[in-house]
Amino acid sequence: MTRNSDSSGLGPDADNVSDTSINKGDFNKDDFILPRYPYRGEFSPEHLAFNANLQEFAARVSLICNLETGGKITSQDAYDQIKGLWKELKASKKNLLTQDQ
Repeated sequence: MTRNSDSSGLGPDADNVSDTSINKGDFNKDDFILPRYPYRGEFSPEHLAFNANLQEFAARVSLICNLETGGKITSQDAYDQIKGLWKELKASKKNLLTQDQ
C-alpha cells in the first residue's frame, strides 16, 4: 500500500479542497451546528412535521451528550433532559402520526 506524501495529514484530497466556500457570505453557523436534511419519506404535512421534530430531537440529544462528556452538566442532568425531550417526541408522534392510521 502506498501513502500519499501530503504533509497536512488530512488525506490525499486535502490539497484539492477549497476553503473559499466558508468565505462566500452564505455560510450559516446554525446550519453547521444543527444541520437539517431533506425529508425523503412519504410526503404529508404530518410526516414532514414529525421529521423536523425528530431531527431537532437528535440534534439536541447530541448537544446534551457533548455537554455531559465535556463535564459541563452532570450525567443525571443529561439523562433528565433527554428523558424530557423523549417525552416531547413521543407526544409529537402520537399527535401527528396516529391520525394517519
